[in-house]
Amino acid sequence: MFVILDLMNRTEARELLNSMTKNASLLRHMRTIELVMEAYAEKLGEDKEQWAIAGLLHDADYEAWPEEHPNIIVAKMREAGEESIAHAISAHYTKWNVPYNSLLDKALLACDELTGFIVACAQVRPEGIATLEVKSVVKKLKDKSFAAKVERDEVYTGATMFGVDLNEHIGFIIEVLKRERVELGI
Repeated sequence: MFVILDLMNRTEARELLNSMTKNASLLRHMRTIELVMEAYAEKLGEDKEQWAIAGLLHDADYEAWPEEHPNIIVAKMREAGEESIAHAISAHYTKWNVPYNSLLDKALLACDELTGFIVACAQVRPEGIATLEVKSVVKKLKDKSFAAKVERDEVYTGATMFGVDLNEHIGFIIEVLKRERVELGI
């Protein structure tokens, strides 16, 4: 006998996110990762819904349970039968020492810190992301005082593990975020 799991859809993922997170900046961060992950899934022929949900929910428990992050959201994903998403979320920071078993795991790691950094770069420009160039992001990455909380080693390790050229990766993320700059306020 086969059991067919009714896996989570994006509407359910948003409801779960909104039940756990209220901070507008954190919600925007997760939305940006959702968009970038969805675009990468489309580019690579992967499951867009799964990749987008992983991006959307990767920090869902951070505001309410920062000391337990990401264990709460990982448990909820496992309860929902979303083992691949649960594993990717559990691995989105290298210092947690979780193995990177899939392209989804590597993509989430590669997109999280860097996308947040790119948003920070856009926020200090008069035209926002509309005129942001790859070389500007690369230059800011070298300035340790800019967006100092962003761990540069996570950015570099993520791109390497995902198997993408850092400059191309930055350019891809910028283009994805430009398409939604009005919604994102960047």
